[in-house]
Amino acid sequence: MTLTTLADVLAAVCLIGGAVLSLAAGVGVLRFPDALSRMHAATKPQVLGLLLILSGVALRLRSQPDLATVALVALFQLATAPVAAHLVGRAVYRNRRFRPELLVTDDLAARAADLAAENDDSTPTPAAAPGGADGRREPPAGAAPRR
Repeated sequence: MTLTTLADVLAAVCLIGGAVLSLAAGVGVLRFPDALSRMHAATKPQVLGLLLILSGVALRLRSQPDLATVALVALFQLATAPVAAHLVGRAVYRNRRFRPELLVTDDLAARAADLAAENDDSTPTPAAAPGGADGRREPPAGAAPRR
């Protein structure tokens, strides 16, 4: 078996493994019960699946410009996926869009309660935003409605 054949076999294994992990991520996004679980399924296996696919592509192509492009895609994926997952998780938690009974531990609940107690004791609450509940201002009397 030559080195080229071995690289092609390894590339096929990486591509199939990456495809299976990406499929598992898609199934997890569809089947998991709440947003935090779906976020986990959308980031963890998907990133590993993409990295395996990129490894398979790199093993198969073997040219310098292609390897540089694959490395940049992998770098950007590794840099952006954890940040996006963190921000989605924060937004879900702050908006109470998760099922608390599915959490094993909720370390953030105690911290949020402490911060709420500090804010109630030390600083006055800010005044409500002008306008309606959604923060939009009412048009002046006699003004034409905006379209």
